[in-house]
Amino acid sequence: MKLATGNDLRSGDVLWWDGQGWSRQIADAVDVGTHGLALIAEEEAARRVNVPYLVDAEPGPDGPRPAHIKDRIRARGPTVRGDLARAPADPGAGSWVI
Repeated sequence: MKLATGNDLRSGDVLWWDGQGWSRQIADAVDVGTHGLALIAEEEAARRVNVPYLVDAEPGPDGPRPAHIKDRIRARGPTVRGDLARAPADPGAGSWVI
């Protein structure tokens, strides 16, 4: 599956395409399939998101899981301070990233 991601223009937060707009939760992300490149071009031209791009992912029990570690870290939050992570109380967060 392919996911569309980018960053919020104001806050810099990581965003995921949920089929209707942009969400801060990867669990909301949907497969953009063969329409991903057109979606990215449209969203970038409309300046609704900063530097959108497509990532490979696989479905998981808690939502999609990006194939590349960089995007798994982007989805979960910074690794340098656990309290800044999207789910700081999640004891399985480290195993999800690696």
